[in-house]
Amino acid sequence: MDLRQLKYFVQIIESGSLAKASRQLYIAQPALSQQLAKLEAEVGKPLLIRTSKGVTPTENGTALHHHARFMLRQLDQALSVARQEAGTVHGMVSVGLAATTICAVGVPFVRRIREKYPGIVLNVVEGMSGHLRQMMQLGQLDLVILFGRDAIPELPADPLVEEELFVLLPTHSDLVAERRVKLSIAEAAQLPLILPTGIHGLRRRITAEFEQRNLSAQVVAEIDSLSLLMACVYEGMGATIKPMAAGLLAGQLREGWRCLPISDANMKRQNYLYSVVPERLSPAAAAVRAELKETIRQLVVSGAWEGVDLLY
Repeated sequence: MDLRQLKYFVQIIESGSLAKASRQLYIAQPALSQQLAKLEAEVGKPLLIRTSKGVTPTENGTALHHHARFMLRQLDQALSVARQEAGTVHGMVSVGLAATTICAVGVPFVRRIREKYPGIVLNVVEGMSGHLRQMMQLGQLDLVILFGRDAIPELPADPLVEEELFVLLPTHSDLVAERRVKLSIAEAAQLPLILPTGIHGLRRRITAEFEQRNLSAQVVAEIDSLSLLMACVYEGMGATIKPMAAGLLAGQLREGWRCLPISDANMKRQNYLYSVVPERLSPAAAAVRAELKETIRQLVVSGAWEGVDLLY
């Protein structure tokens, strides 16, 4: 088995067919099939299920794909470190962030890396926390911000911030009187709410708070896209419960939004920064990790990111 075969195999899986993979790899399909056959012979197990619609990995193929991606990523990082000039930091660093986190820190963070480390190629992946956790466990990310200390027990985690959850609605909404500056959780439960689906950690957190008080949320829509959810709320279709970051754009609160705290419930969530174990953290990833923490610290201390408490 050689690295070329692993690279071919990963591309076949991600392309979904040998024909597409051959085009992306600039290799003839018969030659690609031959390399795949050699790999399967060496493994001693079938790695792909071939159909008229393409290919899908077998259970053994899925396991190999996960490990192969990690190995190829580590090789790229090792070559990047070996090639860099003394005193410079180069390489690609992948960072996983939830959509609300990107609203608060995305632009300032990317700007900071571009200005301080032009040799670093930053790959920011947006996703739900469950998907990002899986990517981190598979070695597809260098860093990820997740909501909970035990999200990935085997990896080091640094506490970042604690976010308060607010009732968010546009200033022109008549769902809540203008004079109100906060709501009880019972009042929030009576609003027509637009929330993410139950697979979303934030939704489970909200549901748990309601159930503890024998309350039921009046959910009128379930939307996992943050941009669509906030657009529907802004159009007057309902209210939502989110951290204040959801109302931010490029690190600043968008005009036309009200953020009402919930007075009688401790509706907060903690953000933790997970990274690969120190011996696998490349110089570029270590630099990005430090700059991400400093970006967050400056945003909170300056008041640009409201509704959060710094945990470090």
